Amino acid sequence: MPTPEAGSASAPRAAHLTVVDPATGEPFDDAPDQRPEELDAVVERARRAWTGWRADPAARTTALRAAADAVEAAGDDLAPLLTREQGKPLAESYAEVARTAARLRYFAGLTADVRRIDDGRPVHSEVRWHSLGPVAGIVPWNFPLQLAAAKFAPALAAGNTVVLKPSPYTPLATRLLGSVLAGVLPGDVLTVVTGREPLGARLASHPGIRHVTFTGSVPTGRAVATAAAASLTRITLELGGNDAAVLLDDVDVERIADRLFWAAFRNCGQVCMAVKRVYAPARLHPEVVEALAHLAKTVAVGSGLDPGTRLGPVNNAPQLARVEQVTRRAVAAVARAAAGGHRLDGPGYFFAPTILTDVPPDSPVVTEEQFGPVLPVLPYRTLDEAVDAANGTGFGLGGSVWGTDPDRAAAVADRLECGTAWINHHAELSLAQPFAGTKDSGVGVAGGPWGLYGNLRPFVVHRLREENR
Repeated sequence: MPTPEAGSASAPRAAHLTVVDPATGEPFDDAPDQRPEELDAVVERARRAWTGWRADPAARTTALRAAADAVEAAGDDLAPLLTREQGKPLAESYAEVARTAARLRYFAGLTADVRRIDDGRPVHSEVRWHSLGPVAGIVPWNFPLQLAAAKFAPALAAGNTVVLKPSPYTPLATRLLGSVLAGVLPGDVLTVVTGREPLGARLASHPGIRHVTFTGSVPTGRAVATAAAASLTRITLELGGNDAAVLLDDVDVERIADRLFWAAFRNCGQVCMAVKRVYAPARLHPEVVEALAHLAKTVAVGSGLDPGTRLGPVNNAPQLARVEQVTRRAVAAVARAAAGGHRLDGPGYFFAPTILTDVPPDSPVVTEEQFGPVLPVLPYRTLDEAVDAANGTGFGLGGSVWGTDPDRAAAVADRLECGTAWINHHAELSLAQPFAGTKDSGVGVAGGPWGLYGNLRPFVVHRLREENR
């Protein structure tokens, strides 16, 4: 999914990335396509900047709060540019800018605790926390600003410096964000680099990088882990999900249908923790399909810059082809599209919001992460069958259970093999909570204090007690 801006205005630029508006399918701007060898100088500047940045926690707090204010002030520039390159409705882009600022402000207020160990020995022992050094953040195209902040905000708060690389599909808003932050942060504390592969591979394997944090696909995540292993570099990987929503036999379909639809289709389904499979009791299955299909047929689809749009395009041509492929394969294997099932006529990367029924449970649209506006709805006979099916893929990011008895739903949710579970809603996160997956969905923890400590290393100091000196 991912890649990112120049280390400095004078850095050599051999070529440019062409950035396409997914609502039109036409190029509208470009960004530098930096050479991998340019990273040596960028990482060295980040290393030098780290010395001063790590030394003054109070100054970091002040700078990060100023950074949050600067991001909010730049919202009218950032949000339209984000919509233009990513495709999401403008209101969602403004929400992403707000979330970016909120994350900076949240981590500006966190500090690592000094812990004293009292185990009866004739010494005082303290556990302190030291920063790591330059951190690499590699970011995908679905939430370029929000996921960038999820990487650089805790890293900067911990006293590290950051080299940030957005996806080559969405480099522009991140470059602008880097410029905004350059006005309030010390030089080279945060650098944005942009370019095609092998820029990301070189960044992940660079010996001057001490922590690589990546969001993207499982295969690319494995490659990042392999690259980082060469320098024994710490990794945090968020590798997507195939979240299941389990509907219980007491669920009120009419009441939850709209919530469930948007849990699956927000950002055109391009959300790692979106609902990507629905398991409904056989008795209620037709009603669930009908309710979701009605919403899919009536939702306003179009350019994210149009105020009436609720659902924008798929971000890029390869992803559109992927969504079309898994949908066609399912239909060819006897699935039926109760809504959608095809590209929309006209320019841009639009795919009709799709609800699939009669889907074989081993179809790739069920077992893999389709990452688009397609949702299979599968019936189940027993609750054990539904839970087994929900847990039956290699993913384990999130899941949800829906029913009128929240305690019963919570007991079912406790059986899901995932990092986060929701009851009667989905894909809502607090800045203060840990965010992590299990199985193929990731390594390490982001979010909350866990995200801060993930960017620190323990440093233990032993000192003789007064009477033993």
